[in-house]
Amino acid sequence: MWRRSGARRGTRSVSRLFATYAVASLLPVGALGVLLLCGVRDDAAKAGTDQGKAQAAVIAEMAVAPALDDADLARGLTAGQRDSLAKSTDLAAYHGSVLRMLLRNFDGQVVFSDNGSTSGGVPVSDPAFVSASMGTPTATLVKAADGSDKQLIRVLQPVVARASGEAIGVLELYLPYDLIAANLHKQVVGSYRRLGIGLGLLYLAISLISWSTTRSLRRYAVRQAHEALHDVLTGLPNREAFRQQATAAVADRRDGAVVVVDLNRFKEVNDTLGHHAGDELLRVIANRLRGALRAEDAVARLGGDEFALILPGLDAAAVRALLERVRAELTREVVLDGVPLTIEASFGVALYPAHGEDVEVLLRHADAAMYQGKRGTADIVVYAGERSAHPTQWLVVQAELRHALERDELVLHYQPKVRLSDGVVTGVEALVRWQHPERGLLPPAAFLPAAEQSGLIEPLTAWVLHRALADQQEWTAAGRPWTVSVNVSARNLESPSFASFVTGLPSASGRLILEITETAAVDDEETAQEAVRALAAAGIGISVDDFGTGYTSLGRLRGVPLTEIKIDRSFIDTVLTSTENQAIVRSVIALAHGLGCRATAEGVETAEVASWVAAAGCDEAQGYLYSRPVPWKQVPTMEAVR
Repeated sequence: MWRRSGARRGTRSVSRLFATYAVASLLPVGALGVLLLCGVRDDAAKAGTDQGKAQAAVIAEMAVAPALDDADLARGLTAGQRDSLAKSTDLAAYHGSVLRMLLRNFDGQVVFSDNGSTSGGVPVSDPAFVSASMGTPTATLVKAADGSDKQLIRVLQPVVARASGEAIGVLELYLPYDLIAANLHKQVVGSYRRLGIGLGLLYLAISLISWSTTRSLRRYAVRQAHEALHDVLTGLPNREAFRQQATAAVADRRDGAVVVVDLNRFKEVNDTLGHHAGDELLRVIANRLRGALRAEDAVARLGGDEFALILPGLDAAAVRALLERVRAELTREVVLDGVPLTIEASFGVALYPAHGEDVEVLLRHADAAMYQGKRGTADIVVYAGERSAHPTQWLVVQAELRHALERDELVLHYQPKVRLSDGVVTGVEALVRWQHPERGLLPPAAFLPAAEQSGLIEPLTAWVLHRALADQQEWTAAGRPWTVSVNVSARNLESPSFASFVTGLPSASGRLILEITETAAVDDEETAQEAVRALAAAGIGISVDDFGTGYTSLGRLRGVPLTEIKIDRSFIDTVLTSTENQAIVRSVIALAHGLGCRATAEGVETAEVASWVAAAGCDEAQGYLYSRPVPWKQVPTMEAVR
């Protein structure tokens, strides 16, 4: 609805623009028409006066001048000259080409007129008379003397004697303008017609241009409005459109969910097949999401490989059921550049109004749940309150953790590993803690996820390695020849300089074990495996932590020199009662021995569990049965553990 109303507003706006443009263009066209008509009228009037001057010149030269040979107008005309002049001008007057004629000397005296009157005429001070007396004829449109609207052409023409060639007087003629006016009217009507047609065509052309322009502007505006709210690659609504749709959905006061969907290992597609394949995959995912959802649901692309869904009118169980169908649709095999791929995704769910009624809050909660899913084994995770630290909280944690490194607020606690065959402590695992000045001693879960999502994981790991090896030197000097195990992040292994950094640490070779969490998602697997091989070649032990809970396959373990496989406590906790877990534990132990490394059971809390895993062939154990994580000076001695 909001898209249709926006389109209607855009159409109305463009229509108003066209109307304004049409009216605005009509004004200059009309002004141009008036100007041209005035020009036609002026040109016709000038043509009339020019014609009058030409006629007056002919009369003066052909009729008047021959009758005035040797005449002196200052003394008047002789009777013969008068008769001769009357005869020569009667023809013009008879045909009506001259309405009145006055012959005047330079003093203004009328020495001859067609009607015998010796009065009248323009004053001698009139510029027209002065100009004619100076030898320059003038012609002017004047009104008739009878007070009517009839117009006449008044011409003042210098009279030149043929004998001397000099001006001897001024001939004042009044010529009819009716014929000229009729011709003018005819000319003006024709000009009106031609001008009207021309201006009409001009206005039509301008209107067509303006219509085409406004239509292009309308299309451009619609395209811009669409692009402002849609992703160019997939055609899905973008983040801004998603906010608008989600706001409307939440305002309906019905139960529903906001879901953030993030593709797993999308970077590998770009790196191996190229960005064009990554773009094609995003289009495939967009189409599958649209096809798997209901008509009332909405899907948007937030950016990168992250999508968002709005699922109105569903409770938590219905949301999960729908997302299971969506996940099944997304994971169908797709072929890109001839390579068959199976894409997985993590879904973070925030229910409204249970988890918030503000869209930004819901997005943060869904994002937090999605990241929790990426760190664990569940693909669909519903927001579970503050247990799911979200990126906004991580920003605060990251800032404080940076200061903690500078202020040396971190401490290491150690948990012993015990050899099951004789109860001897063979090594310890270093576990970092944060002595927060306000919140007290914080466990790794409170800050490590935030560190792993930033560049802080590298200086943090470096600090742990330096401190653990320094502590190791002290307990070695105290007669405790233990190895030390340090957990490292997948991001550490992806750093090209990590292997050289570790191998350059003093006392690292032969006494340091790096524990790699199996659930850590490695984007650059090749670089990580190269780092592991380089570390193993330098005498650094490699341990797979939390085995059985993540993504490790036999294919990924093949060729990797391992020192230890640690069986996750989720299998050890119920090993006495679960036949399935018993089978899994025995299989992992056999796998470890087959790979030439030892098996260590995590989370051993009772002597019965310790006896069972020892009987199953497990090499070492670690858990509260022996000791909680404590400073190294409080780690139990070999005798105390026995």
